[in-house]
Amino acid sequence: MSTTTTDTSPPREQFTGQVGFILSAIGSAVGLGNIWRFPGVAYENGGGAFLVPYVIALLTAGIPILFLDYALGHRFRGGPPTVFRRVKKWLETLGWFQVMICFVIAIYYAAIIGWALSFFVYSFTLKWGDDTAGFFTGDYLQLSDVANGGSWFTLDFVPAVLIPLLLVWVATIAVLVGGVAKGIEKANVIFLPLLVIAFSVLVVRAIFLDGATDGLNALFTPDWSALGDMNVWIAAYGQIFFSLSVAFGIMITYSSYRKRRANLTSPGLVVAFSNSGFEMLAGIGVFAALGFLAHEQGVAVADLEGITGPILSFVTFPAVVSQMPAGPLFGALFFGSLAMAGFTSLISILQVVSAGFQEKFGLTRRKAVLWIGAVAAVLSVVGFSTTTGLIALDTIDNWSNNVGIVASAVLMCVFLVWLLRTSPELRYHLNAVSTVQVGRWWYVCVGVVVPAVLAYMLVSRIVDLVQNGYEGYDETYLLYAGWGTLVVLVVGAVLLTLPRWRRSPDDFVAWPYFPPVTASTTTKGAAR
Repeated sequence: MSTTTTDTSPPREQFTGQVGFILSAIGSAVGLGNIWRFPGVAYENGGGAFLVPYVIALLTAGIPILFLDYALGHRFRGGPPTVFRRVKKWLETLGWFQVMICFVIAIYYAAIIGWALSFFVYSFTLKWGDDTAGFFTGDYLQLSDVANGGSWFTLDFVPAVLIPLLLVWVATIAVLVGGVAKGIEKANVIFLPLLVIAFSVLVVRAIFLDGATDGLNALFTPDWSALGDMNVWIAAYGQIFFSLSVAFGIMITYSSYRKRRANLTSPGLVVAFSNSGFEMLAGIGVFAALGFLAHEQGVAVADLEGITGPILSFVTFPAVVSQMPAGPLFGALFFGSLAMAGFTSLISILQVVSAGFQEKFGLTRRKAVLWIGAVAAVLSVVGFSTTTGLIALDTIDNWSNNVGIVASAVLMCVFLVWLLRTSPELRYHLNAVSTVQVGRWWYVCVGVVVPAVLAYMLVSRIVDLVQNGYEGYDETYLLYAGWGTLVVLVVGAVLLTLPRWRRSPDDFVAWPYFPPVTASTTTKGAAR
């Protein structure tokens, strides 16, 4: 797997310490899905009973796959293409597949952050008025009416979306140009505490609103019969998987910026449980607010619509804010939190792309960030600041996440555990540098549980998309925007594998040595 020569690459950037790494990893994991996805998924899948499969999924899939990412990045010292090539040359394409996933996600993820910035400003005057749905899709997004003959793709730009989107890209590029310690780490040290404080204030206020108890009862009252439904368990594994930022390069890249002798498992547990803790906080805040809205409208919480996804954030929650005492303040807290959560995740996503290009093509950090950022910004503006931006975002997100990322995770586990048999080496690495030791149970999780559950999810999703389409969208449109996204991911990964490396990643020795060697041979060279 590795040669007997030493690594000739320049010294790698590093986080300043464990706290900086933990904050950055939490900042990546805590994103938009924690706020707008977890509460609705929990409510629709057994309420309080959902916590049982959720915790089991965290312990048997979330944490094990997080450890897998950490071990890969820390041992083989690079972004996904470098790491997977150092494991086995032909595996480099999987690394570029993860880079392509990150690139595609970044170009639409930035648009949602732009929406949050707009609504942060609108909060101070409650600009959305009484018809929040009409304002979001009509006045704000100016969404094309495809149901009545409107075009599926236009270049009719919407200034209210375009301007904040450009600001998001300027801020993202500025942070990444600063590097790992002075850019990414500093941004997370600032924004993550602000996010926690702002959202906590919002949650505390929400639980004292009239009707909040009804909302919390709706969320946490257990439906134990749901535990007999396989789909509930799949939803739990899906929520854990998507919310932890695993299996598509982020945690591989971040862990590669840690010092050689750096604890991995303890910080990993902190990151995993912090992410889940924030999801619980979001669930309390969101459903307390929904209980208040139901109380004000004189309906049951079960009768409310739009309790998950963008509709929750940009339609339902503005309606809540409009009726809250001191609504403008709490609207600003909510949308400010949404923007900060999204921003810390976006910089982690784009760093994967930047690292991949820096390492393969010998680019400086500044040149890689500026070129990649410029291309991503142009595609982001063209694709998602127009009157068809929401439709494109919804479609591309579905295929890149539910098919692309899940396929990446399944391939990782099958190749690394079953085909190449690298799991003993990776477990050895985790235990050699960490305080919390990883037992043999980890083999079962990453070799059996994760690939089995995710393969089921992947096949089920593909069959459903083939048979039923998606959201009633035009079949031809889905062929290009949906399945075409997968083609772009695969073709891009293959094409990026073909060029020669500016500096060979193969002149590398992984440390600590595996299998363990005698002390007399450890002086023959070690990788940086």
